[in-house]
Amino acid sequence: MRKSITIKEIAAEAQVSIATVSIVLNNKDKKISQETREKILHIAQKYNYTPNTMARSLITKQTRTIGLVIPDITNPFFPEIARGVEDKASEFGYSVIYCNTDDKIRREDKYINVLTEKMVDGIIFAHSSDRQMGFDSLDRCKVPIVLIDRDYENKNVIGRVMVDNKEGAYMATSYLLDRGYKNIAYIAGSITTATARGRLEGYSQALTERKIPIKNNYIKVGEYKIQWGTEAVEQLIQEGIPMDAVFCGNDLIAIGVIKRLKERGLCVPADVGLVGFDDIYLSSLVEPPLTTIKQPNYDMGYRAAELLIENIENSRMDKIEHEYKDGWAKKNTVLLPTELIVRMSTK
Repeated sequence: MRKSITIKEIAAEAQVSIATVSIVLNNKDKKISQETREKILHIAQKYNYTPNTMARSLITKQTRTIGLVIPDITNPFFPEIARGVEDKASEFGYSVIYCNTDDKIRREDKYINVLTEKMVDGIIFAHSSDRQMGFDSLDRCKVPIVLIDRDYENKNVIGRVMVDNKEGAYMATSYLLDRGYKNIAYIAGSITTATARGRLEGYSQALTERKIPIKNNYIKVGEYKIQWGTEAVEQLIQEGIPMDAVFCGNDLIAIGVIKRLKERGLCVPADVGLVGFDDIYLSSLVEPPLTTIKQPNYDMGYRAAELLIENIENSRMDKIEHEYKDGWAKKNTVLLPTELIVRMSTK
């Protein structure tokens, strides 16, 4: 038995036109008789017909593939985003190419170029925390971009899926204040992203509303990693900062803080209260379980894929430049809410 068959050969055996075969195999809404439809599908199944996706993509200019660029696959926050992207893409019949940049700008540029060369139909992108100005690879990109988690201004960006980071940080800091904590330190990741700046603003606003001075020596800026949490809280201890609570820029930082405080003989929450940000799966497994701000990371990925693929399917690329000027990308910003998850790391 032959391994495969072409559309032309199916048409010859079924004694119909190539166009009719294409309509049936692509399940397009045309008035093809049930008898003809069944005959074509039977021949395709009998000869193990496999569509030539490369040839189809050259004709349609679409590969039904999207790229997902994320900064750190080892951070448990991002795999949930990836799962949301993949689930929604699968519903639309799209495949996903994953790219992990290790939070490096050079790798970001490389992957944007690679994905463009691979003829993906669009890209979902969370940029490096070090990205501030200049993004030539994104400027040259010829496919629509949806930003996720981290914002950036660019003419190819057709939508954004974010959370209200300022509100989340305000909620976390206010909760600590409501529980009686007064000297609240903030251990942040890199402060260069709009995401991180929003969290710093929320922390500052909560203190200001309670007429508590914002002290720079209470704020430590570094990376979104466990190791930074241990280093930063050690710095606070060594500097003699009289903290009774710490708000952390993400849960990995908070886990590092718990580790070092235990090594120092300090008890969470009796000696130091602690709130994280993200609600990764590890936050409920550490001891004590971590009070944190939950981000709907799966929903973020799901909504980003939905926004991107709907744009691709509607063939809006020819309108992007005009609509961007009119604020189209701003109108297609999805802002998802955060939620305070109370566990045992606060009094």
